[in-house]
Amino acid sequence: MTRRTTAGIAMVMLILLVGADLISAPPNPYQQPAIVALGSGAASAGGFCGALPE
Repeated sequence: MTRRTTAGIAMVMLILLVGADLISAPPNPYQQPAIVALGSGAASAGGFCGALPE
């Protein structure tokens, strides 16, 4: 196989992977992961850094 063939196959596989990811779960910019979750699944507390204290 040549480099061009290998690169073409890699690009097609990458596009298929991204497409499958977008189909399975569309992106939601309002649902953000925790800043430091470390696999715990816990949501971060505190919210927006520039918010005024209550």
